[in-house]
Amino acid sequence: MAKAIKTAPRKASPKAAPEAKAAPVSISAPPPAPGSQPAMRILAQYVKDLSFENPNAPNSLGPQTKQPDINIAVNVNARNLGPADFEVELHIDAKATSEGKVIFASEVLYGGVFRMENFPENVLHAAVLIECPRMLFPFARQILADATRNGGFPPLLLDPIDFAGMYQKRMQQQPAGQA
Repeated sequence: MAKAIKTAPRKASPKAAPEAKAAPVSISAPPPAPGSQPAMRILAQYVKDLSFENPNAPNSLGPQTKQPDINIAVNVNARNLGPADFEVELHIDAKATSEGKVIFASEVLYGGVFRMENFPENVLHAAVLIECPRMLFPFARQILADATRNGGFPPLLLDPIDFAGMYQKRMQQQPAGQA
């Protein structure tokens, strides 16, 4: 059973920009070695949580009189695992409703472990919260598409997400001095 959506999703078509949830993320790493180039490596990728609900099946699988409303919520979180290692989680909630009934609800929590070496402190936070989820997104998107297709619906194909825009919005929502 899917967990309740923690963000207040807005009504959107499947191709509309998703809504993000702001939460402070503390990220730190050792200073870069002089003359060295920044390097990012993906050490692991994994599904942390996956759920799909089709509560009105088989009725929801029949012909629909109109397009369902699809609400999408996206959240990115990160935490230090070691001096230069970070776990990044990409959380995508998708819910389709029609005439007040849930057609389907799906949740994907996709994670990755990244090694971020020689990043200057002033760009590390942005790199972890923009570039890391950008690398995870195609995999989480495919998992969501497969889950909706396997649930008896056309695959839900999300458009690319502007993680830089999400990051800027998140930083504007945080009190000054918090990163």
